[in-house]
Amino acid sequence: MQRTDRLIRLTQILLERPGHPVSLAHLAEAWGVAKSTLSEDVASIRRTLLEAGKGTVETLVGVQGGVRYHADVPTAEREGFLADLAKRLSGPERVLPGGFVYMSDVLGNPYVLDAVGRMFSTQFWSKRVNVVVTVETKGITLATATARHLDVPIAIVRRDQRVTEGAAISTHYVSGSNRRIQTMSLGKRAMPADARALIVDDFMRAGATARAVVDLLKEFAAEVVGTAVFMATSQPAEKMVDNYFSLLRVHEVSAQGADVQPASFADNS
Repeated sequence: MQRTDRLIRLTQILLERPGHPVSLAHLAEAWGVAKSTLSEDVASIRRTLLEAGKGTVETLVGVQGGVRYHADVPTAEREGFLADLAKRLSGPERVLPGGFVYMSDVLGNPYVLDAVGRMFSTQFWSKRVNVVVTVETKGITLATATARHLDVPIAIVRRDQRVTEGAAISTHYVSGSNRRIQTMSLGKRAMPADARALIVDDFMRAGATARAVVDLLKEFAAEVVGTAVFMATSQPAEKMVDNYFSLLRVHEVSAQGADVQPASFADNS
């Protein structure tokens, strides 16, 4: 196999499954090349990705040896992407009763979901997340995209306990939007041992739902390493959860439209 072909195929393998370990020993055997040759190829790919701001390739220490790709989004690309989303979500046609912003069509776009998943994974990669947790139903697509880039499973908290989930643990909480007592449950088999969970959702106002998920995960002895949301309101400034990260902030909603802005890192707690 020519070097150009190897570089293309190896890059494709890394990009198609970010966060997943790739054994150079196995590839060397399958492709009939020396492992040291593949290591040189990896060095070239690593350098190219770093220069482009697209992420990095980590070398894994072990008997088999290997590498894995951590995705990133260049600063200029991220800023342009979020500015475009903020503009799209600010129109008066987006305003829903109760001061909500309609964004289902935006979060139904696979490109948007993949980009958001990359940004969330970049923010929390160092936290050693081993499961992404979300509440049905709107957060599922965002959580799935994030879990793909972190190469971890997803656990879905249900509003109603389902027979197909097996034995589950349930909790009651007061909804922040309508002040009603609601129930959520999570199957006991959904969480890995020694879980380090990242909560992912589409929207946060006061953080009551996220707080309820945190409390539910305590029943699993899980450690919540953070909460990632697509959009959060600027008020109330103090949320019911710590260590949350949002990509967009909505500052005001009126009949004339919503004031949606990209969230700076200083905005996040």
